[in-house]
Amino acid sequence: MKKSSLIRDKEGWRTVSEEPKYKDKNVEVTMQTVYTPTRQDKPAQWTVCHRKAAVVIAPMTPEGKLILVQQERIPVRALLWEFPAGQIDEEDADDDQTILATAKREMQEETGYELAAGVEMIPLGYFFTSQGFTDEHNHLFLAKGVVPSKAGPSHDENEGITDCREFTLTEFHRMVSENEITNANTLSMYARLCARGLI
Repeated sequence: MKKSSLIRDKEGWRTVSEEPKYKDKNVEVTMQTVYTPTRQDKPAQWTVCHRKAAVVIAPMTPEGKLILVQQERIPVRALLWEFPAGQIDEEDADDDQTILATAKREMQEETGYELAAGVEMIPLGYFFTSQGFTDEHNHLFLAKGVVPSKAGPSHDENEGITDCREFTLTEFHRMVSENEITNANTLSMYARLCARGLI
């Protein structure tokens, strides 16, 4: 699994070894021995789960409603309302055009919406999903001005999407404040949108 250019030894970080423990098409688990900026005399050992980078998209209609999908999540045994998201499967996952193309494709496949004519996605940076054990990071995009596509949704056979709906900003704020939104992707997107004054 190709590592992102975001995760590199620099400024006091130095990898001594990386021992593979498990690997499949989705994850690679390794035991790493690393010198850190505060541990230069004795390296630290850490179990790291490598994951592909991903995209998270906040689709917004011209009326200002946000589109969420409801998805079955097997690890937590729950149906969760989430912004559409997906892994970047291409080898060059650091390329801006590859990241953008993945975001557009995932939004259309999961929601059945696409960008209106003349509208572009707004990149909002990235975040680390659970930096204590994985190097996975997700790129955030606001798709401001989406319309239903003629093709409709095209769900992957491994996805458990059960619903897709438009929510007003008032409804969305309430869902976050009342703990109806509990996944890191959507909460991170919410924080970034609020911090930038976009909602």
